Amino acid sequence: MNFRDFYQPGIPRFSFEVFPPKEGTGVPALFEALRDLAAFDPAFISCTYGAMGSTRDVTRDLVIRIKRDLGLTAAFHFTCVGANKAEIQQYVGYLKKEGIDLVVALRGDPPQGETQFTPPPDGFAYANELVSFLKGIDGFSIAVAGYPEGHYESPNLATDLANLKRKVDAGADIVITQLFFDNHLYFDFVDRARKAEITIPIVPGIMPILSTKQIERIARLGRVSIPKPLHKQLLHYQDDPAKIREIGIEHASEQCRELLSRKVPGIHFYILNKSYSTRRVIEGIRQPRFPQRPSE
Repeated sequence: MNFRDFYQPGIPRFSFEVFPPKEGTGVPALFEALRDLAAFDPAFISCTYGAMGSTRDVTRDLVIRIKRDLGLTAAFHFTCVGANKAEIQQYVGYLKKEGIDLVVALRGDPPQGETQFTPPPDGFAYANELVSFLKGIDGFSIAVAGYPEGHYESPNLATDLANLKRKVDAGADIVITQLFFDNHLYFDFVDRARKAEITIPIVPGIMPILSTKQIERIARLGRVSIPKPLHKQLLHYQDDPAKIREIGIEHASEQCRELLSRKVPGIHFYILNKSYSTRRVIEGIRQPRFPQRPSE
């Protein structure tokens, strides 16, 4: 299976990103959310893991269950953090035997409190090295991250784009962007990428806002800007969770309508393990003018 196969001209696909929930009710709640969103025939479900690979094994087991129990295509995240080549090969080999061959390859963030990433012994320092290694194992299809506003460690957009080009040249099949709240940032990013001869699909990442404080934290950590009119609304209603959720749905819906009108290959939703807002967004944009898959 290849990520590129999901993206056919004129038929944009949705995909959803989740994270390993805490023990207890988290997993049943996540699976209920995914059952809710399964009605939209997602291209794939991707699953992250915690800092320093803290939930790597949980992620492995979770993507296997998503595939086995829900019948959905699953992709697993893998970073350069805390794993040498032998450990990487063992981990991805296990997933390959389970029929999971889609991987989102990332460098990963430094441990909390540290400002520089230190590669593990016999490991990798950069995502392009990880991409190249995975490509050489056993036919994995690889997605990499793109940053419309630049990675928070990059000194400028040109450097960031050069880093993306290295990942693509190493064998990436698609780019999934970090979340953004201004579509002009995405369109400018795609334009710069095409000029740099990056021709693979660039899938926009959208996150329906659920909480003012939560999105401010995410934006601060990831170098993501919040448009001033939107931020003003969020601050005004920050103590009204229901209103914030509606603002998030409305803004994400507006983003998605414009993105789809401009023929994006698909949309990758960061759902924060909840389905309501994302379902509302998709239901609102799946009007007759929105292309349906032939099987529907």
